[in-house]
Amino acid sequence: MPDESTQQPSHSVQALGDPLVAEVQEPAPHEAVSSPIPPHEHHDDQTTISEYLESLLVTVILALFGTSFIVQAFKIPSPSMEHTLMVGDHLLVNKFIFGGTGAWYEKLLPYRPIARGDIIVFKYPYSDHQHFVKRVIGLPGDHLKLVDQEMFINGKLLNEPYVQHDPAALGDPLNSYFPPPAKLMISSQMLPEWVDELPKHVVGDELVVPPGKYFAMGDNRDRSSDSRYWGFVDREAIMGRPFLIYWSVDATTSDYAQETTFLARLGSVFQSIRNLPARTRWHRMLHTVH
Repeated sequence: MPDESTQQPSHSVQALGDPLVAEVQEPAPHEAVSSPIPPHEHHDDQTTISEYLESLLVTVILALFGTSFIVQAFKIPSPSMEHTLMVGDHLLVNKFIFGGTGAWYEKLLPYRPIARGDIIVFKYPYSDHQHFVKRVIGLPGDHLKLVDQEMFINGKLLNEPYVQHDPAALGDPLNSYFPPPAKLMISSQMLPEWVDELPKHVVGDELVVPPGKYFAMGDNRDRSSDSRYWGFVDREAIMGRPFLIYWSVDATTSDYAQETTFLARLGSVFQSIRNLPARTRWHRMLHTVH
Protein backbone atom coordinates (compact mmCIF):
# COMPACT_ATOMS: atom_id res chain seq x y z
CA MET A 1 0.00 0.00 0.00
CA PRO A 2 1.53 3.34 -0.97
CA ASP A 3 2.67 5.67 1.73
CA GLU A 4 0.17 8.38 2.56
CA SER A 5 2.72 11.05 1.83
CA THR A 6 3.10 10.04 -1.86
CA GLN A 7 0.73 10.59 -4.85
CA GLN A 8 -0.05 8.21 -7.77
CA PRO A 9 0.99 9.48 -11.34
CA SER A 10 -2.03 10.90 -13.38
CA HIS A 11 -2.58 10.73 -17.21
CA SER A 12 -4.28 13.44 -19.41
CA VAL A 13 -5.84 12.27 -22.85
CA GLN A 14 -6.45 14.77 -25.76
CA ALA A 15 -9.93 15.32 -27.28
CA LEU A 16 -11.42 12.90 -29.90
CA GLY A 17 -9.98 13.43 -33.40
CA ASP A 18 -6.67 14.62 -32.31
CA PRO A 19 -3.85 12.25 -32.58
CA LEU A 20 -4.09 9.93 -29.72
CA VAL A 21 -1.18 11.11 -27.85
CA ALA A 22 -0.93 10.51 -24.26
CA GLU A 23 0.35 13.43 -22.38
CA VAL A 24 1.80 12.07 -19.35
CA GLN A 25 2.27 14.45 -16.51
CA GLU A 26 5.30 14.28 -14.42
CA PRO A 27 4.70 12.65 -11.18
CA ALA A 28 4.02 15.12 -8.44
CA PRO A 29 6.92 15.57 -6.24
CA HIS A 30 6.80 13.59 -3.05
CA GLU A 31 6.07 15.43 0.13
CA ALA A 32 9.02 15.72 2.37
CA VAL A 33 9.21 12.92 4.91
CA SER A 34 11.04 13.84 8.03
CA SER A 35 13.42 11.17 9.18
CA PRO A 36 13.88 10.68 12.93
CA ILE A 37 16.71 12.66 14.36
CA PRO A 38 19.19 10.38 16.01
CA PRO A 39 19.22 11.00 19.74
CA HIS A 40 22.12 12.93 21.06
CA GLU A 41 24.62 11.11 23.19
CA HIS A 42 23.99 13.38 26.16
CA HIS A 43 20.32 12.36 26.08
CA ASP A 44 21.34 8.72 26.54
CA ASP A 45 23.55 9.75 29.43
CA GLN A 46 20.70 11.66 31.06
CA THR A 47 18.39 8.67 30.68
CA THR A 48 20.94 6.33 32.23
CA ILE A 49 21.56 8.67 35.15
CA SER A 50 17.83 9.07 35.79
CA GLU A 51 17.40 5.29 35.76
CA TYR A 52 20.25 4.90 38.25
CA LEU A 53 18.76 7.55 40.52
CA GLU A 54 15.35 5.95 40.30
CA SER A 55 16.80 2.53 41.18
CA LEU A 56 18.76 4.04 44.06
CA LEU A 57 15.66 5.79 45.38
CA VAL A 58 13.64 2.58 45.26
CA THR A 59 16.45 0.70 47.03
CA VAL A 60 16.65 3.32 49.79
CA ILE A 61 12.88 3.28 50.26
CA LEU A 62 12.81 -0.52 50.49
CA ALA A 63 15.75 -0.49 52.92
CA LEU A 64 14.05 2.10 55.13
CA PHE A 65 10.79 0.16 54.99
CA GLY A 66 12.57 -3.07 55.83
CA THR A 67 14.51 -1.67 58.80
CA SER A 68 11.45 0.19 60.06
CA PHE A 69 8.89 -2.62 59.87
CA ILE A 70 10.46 -6.00 59.11
CA VAL A 71 14.06 -6.69 60.16
CA GLN A 72 16.99 -4.78 61.63
CA ALA A 73 20.56 -5.63 62.59
CA PHE A 74 22.01 -5.22 66.10
CA LYS A 75 25.15 -6.32 67.90
CA ILE A 76 25.69 -7.43 71.50
CA PRO A 77 28.12 -5.17 73.45
CA SER A 78 27.71 -6.61 76.97
CA PRO A 79 27.65 -10.03 78.70
CA SER A 80 24.17 -9.63 80.24
CA MET A 81 22.64 -12.37 78.06
CA GLU A 82 25.47 -14.91 78.20
CA HIS A 83 25.54 -17.71 77.26
CA THR A 84 22.47 -17.30 75.10
CA LEU A 85 24.00 -14.26 73.41
CA MET A 86 27.70 -13.45 73.55
CA VAL A 87 29.55 -10.17 73.30
CA GLY A 88 30.25 -9.71 69.60
CA ASP A 89 27.18 -11.55 68.33
CA HIS A 90 25.53 -9.72 65.42
CA LEU A 91 21.79 -10.31 65.31
CA LEU A 92 18.90 -9.94 62.94
CA VAL A 93 15.80 -8.75 64.78
CA ASN A 94 12.31 -9.57 63.56
CA LYS A 95 10.21 -6.42 63.93
CA PHE A 96 7.23 -8.04 62.22
CA ILE A 97 6.19 -10.42 64.99
CA PHE A 98 4.64 -8.85 68.11
CA GLY A 99 1.12 -7.48 68.33
CA GLY A 100 -0.50 -5.73 71.23
CA THR A 101 -0.18 -2.12 70.14
CA GLY A 102 -3.84 -1.89 69.15
CA ALA A 103 -3.13 -0.96 65.54
CA TRP A 104 -5.85 -1.82 63.03
CA TYR A 105 -3.54 -3.85 60.81
CA GLU A 106 -2.73 -6.35 63.58
CA LYS A 107 -5.88 -8.31 62.70
CA LEU A 108 -4.71 -8.64 59.10
CA LEU A 109 -1.06 -9.56 59.68
CA PRO A 110 0.57 -12.58 61.40
CA TYR A 111 1.37 -10.86 64.70
CA ARG A 112 1.32 -12.68 68.04
CA PRO A 113 1.30 -11.51 71.65
CA ILE A 114 4.55 -11.19 73.60
CA ALA A 115 5.08 -14.36 75.63
CA ARG A 116 7.04 -15.11 78.75
CA GLY A 117 10.51 -16.29 77.75
CA ASP A 118 10.68 -14.19 74.59
CA ILE A 119 13.97 -12.39 74.02
CA ILE A 120 13.22 -8.80 73.07
CA VAL A 121 15.08 -5.74 71.79
CA PHE A 122 13.74 -2.49 73.21
CA LYS A 123 14.59 1.14 73.81
CA TYR A 124 16.07 1.75 77.23
CA PRO A 125 13.66 4.03 79.14
CA TYR A 126 16.28 6.42 80.55
CA SER A 127 18.56 7.08 77.58
CA ASP A 128 18.00 8.18 73.99
CA HIS A 129 19.24 6.04 71.09
CA GLN A 130 20.22 3.12 73.33
CA HIS A 131 18.81 -0.37 72.87
CA PHE A 132 18.79 -3.28 75.30
CA VAL A 133 18.22 -6.98 74.73
CA LYS A 134 16.68 -9.00 77.58
CA ARG A 135 14.29 -11.87 78.21
CA VAL A 136 10.65 -11.30 79.17
CA ILE A 137 9.97 -12.70 82.65
CA GLY A 138 6.84 -10.90 83.82
CA LEU A 139 3.75 -10.16 81.72
CA PRO A 140 1.06 -7.56 82.48
CA GLY A 141 -0.86 -8.63 85.58
CA ASP A 142 1.79 -11.10 86.81
CA HIS A 143 2.79 -11.29 90.46
CA LEU A 144 6.49 -12.11 90.72
CA LYS A 145 9.23 -12.41 93.28
CA LEU A 146 12.84 -13.61 93.34
CA VAL A 147 13.75 -15.80 96.32
CA ASP A 148 17.26 -17.20 96.75
CA GLN A 149 17.95 -16.76 92.98
CA GLU A 150 14.73 -18.55 92.02
CA MET A 151 11.90 -16.74 90.25
CA PHE A 152 8.29 -17.29 91.23
CA ILE A 153 5.45 -16.16 88.95
CA ASN A 154 1.93 -16.09 90.39
CA GLY A 155 3.07 -18.35 93.21
CA LYS A 156 4.70 -20.98 90.98
CA LEU A 157 8.41 -21.63 90.47
CA LEU A 158 9.49 -20.59 86.97
CA ASN A 159 11.69 -23.08 85.12
CA GLU A 160 14.65 -21.11 83.76
CA PRO A 161 17.24 -23.40 82.15
CA TYR A 162 18.84 -20.40 80.39
CA VAL A 163 19.91 -18.63 83.61
CA GLN A 164 23.63 -18.27 84.35
CA HIS A 165 25.29 -17.19 87.59
CA ASP A 166 28.83 -15.86 87.80
CA PRO A 167 30.60 -16.80 91.05
CA ALA A 168 33.18 -14.07 90.39
CA ALA A 169 30.57 -11.31 90.30
CA LEU A 170 30.33 -8.93 93.22
CA GLY A 171 27.55 -9.72 95.64
CA ASP A 172 24.33 -7.80 95.00
CA PRO A 173 21.21 -8.50 97.08
CA LEU A 174 18.99 -8.01 94.03
CA ASN A 175 20.61 -11.11 92.48
CA SER A 176 18.99 -13.21 95.19
CA TYR A 177 15.90 -11.35 96.37
CA PHE A 178 13.40 -9.11 94.64
CA PRO A 179 11.49 -6.95 95.39
CA PRO A 180 13.97 -5.95 98.09
CA PRO A 181 13.30 -4.42 101.48
CA ALA A 182 13.40 -0.62 101.58
CA LYS A 183 16.88 -0.50 103.13
CA LEU A 184 18.30 -2.59 100.28
CA MET A 185 16.79 -0.30 97.66
CA ILE A 186 18.97 2.55 98.84
CA SER A 187 22.15 0.48 99.04
CA SER A 188 21.68 -1.21 95.66
CA GLN A 189 22.42 0.09 92.16
CA MET A 190 18.77 0.90 91.48
CA LEU A 191 18.03 4.16 89.68
CA PRO A 192 16.49 6.81 91.97
CA GLU A 193 13.42 7.02 89.72
CA TRP A 194 12.80 3.30 90.17
CA VAL A 195 13.39 3.48 93.92
CA ASP A 196 10.51 5.95 94.12
CA GLU A 197 8.26 4.05 91.69
CA LEU A 198 8.79 0.46 92.85
CA PRO A 199 6.77 0.56 96.14
CA LYS A 200 3.65 1.58 94.20
CA HIS A 201 3.66 -1.85 92.50
CA VAL A 202 4.49 -4.07 95.47
CA VAL A 203 1.69 -6.12 97.05
CA GLY A 204 2.88 -8.09 100.06
CA ASP A 205 6.23 -9.53 99.02
CA GLU A 206 5.45 -9.60 95.28
CA LEU A 207 5.82 -7.15 92.42
CA VAL A 208 2.69 -6.70 90.29
CA VAL A 209 3.35 -5.89 86.64
CA PRO A 210 0.97 -3.11 85.49
CA PRO A 211 -0.98 -3.14 82.19
CA GLY A 212 1.08 -2.39 79.10
CA LYS A 213 4.34 -3.14 80.92
CA TYR A 214 6.80 -6.04 81.02
CA PHE A 215 9.44 -7.19 83.49
CA ALA A 216 12.66 -8.16 81.66
CA MET A 217 15.89 -9.71 82.91
CA GLY A 218 19.20 -10.84 81.48
CA ASP A 219 20.11 -14.52 81.39
CA ASN A 220 23.44 -13.71 83.06
CA ARG A 221 21.70 -12.61 86.24
CA ASP A 222 24.82 -11.45 88.11
CA ARG A 223 25.96 -9.14 85.29
CA SER A 224 22.72 -7.72 83.94
CA SER A 225 21.27 -4.24 84.23
CA ASP A 226 17.59 -5.05 83.88
CA SER A 227 14.12 -4.39 85.28
CA ARG A 228 15.34 -5.01 88.81
CA TYR A 229 17.43 -1.85 88.60
CA TRP A 230 15.47 0.55 86.38
CA GLY A 231 11.90 -0.69 86.09
CA PHE A 232 9.39 -1.97 83.59
CA VAL A 233 9.64 -2.11 79.81
CA ASP A 234 6.85 -0.25 78.08
CA ARG A 235 5.09 -2.10 75.25
CA GLU A 236 5.67 0.78 72.86
CA ALA A 237 9.42 0.57 73.51
CA ILE A 238 9.68 -3.05 72.32
CA MET A 239 11.07 -3.21 68.78
CA GLY A 240 11.14 -6.92 68.06
CA ARG A 241 12.64 -10.33 68.71
CA PRO A 242 16.15 -11.43 67.64
CA PHE A 243 15.92 -14.63 65.62
CA LEU A 244 19.33 -15.19 63.98
CA ILE A 245 23.03 -14.71 64.72
CA TYR A 246 24.30 -13.86 61.25
CA TRP A 247 27.87 -13.16 62.39
CA SER A 248 29.80 -13.48 65.64
CA VAL A 249 33.19 -11.96 66.40
CA ASP A 250 35.41 -12.62 69.40
CA ALA A 251 35.14 -9.31 71.27
CA THR A 252 34.91 -7.78 74.73
CA THR A 253 32.79 -5.03 76.21
CA SER A 254 35.78 -2.67 76.15
CA ASP A 255 36.02 -3.08 72.37
CA TYR A 256 32.61 -1.48 71.97
CA ALA A 257 32.90 0.98 74.86
CA GLN A 258 35.43 2.96 72.80
CA GLU A 259 33.04 3.38 69.86
CA THR A 260 31.82 6.80 70.95
CA THR A 261 32.45 8.67 67.69
CA PHE A 262 31.90 7.97 64.02
CA LEU A 263 35.64 7.67 63.36
CA ALA A 264 36.02 5.23 66.26
CA ARG A 265 33.18 3.07 64.91
CA LEU A 266 34.64 3.23 61.40
CA GLY A 267 38.05 2.18 62.72
CA SER A 268 36.43 -0.72 64.56
CA VAL A 269 34.78 -1.88 61.34
CA PHE A 270 38.09 -1.85 59.45
CA GLN A 271 39.82 -3.67 62.29
CA SER A 272 37.13 -6.34 62.32
CA ILE A 273 37.44 -6.80 58.55
CA ARG A 274 41.21 -7.09 58.79
CA ASN A 275 40.98 -9.74 61.53
CA LEU A 276 37.85 -11.37 60.11
CA PRO A 277 39.10 -14.96 59.71
CA ALA A 278 40.90 -15.12 63.05
CA ARG A 279 38.25 -13.40 65.22
CA THR A 280 35.10 -14.87 63.71
CA ARG A 281 33.29 -17.45 65.84
CA TRP A 282 32.36 -19.68 62.94
CA HIS A 283 30.49 -22.15 65.15
CA ARG A 284 27.97 -19.45 66.18
CA MET A 285 27.18 -18.13 62.73
CA LEU A 286 23.64 -18.66 61.39
CA HIS A 287 22.42 -19.96 64.75
CA THR A 288 18.83 -19.21 65.70
CA VAL A 289 18.15 -17.38 68.96
CA HIS A 290 15.95 -18.90 71.68
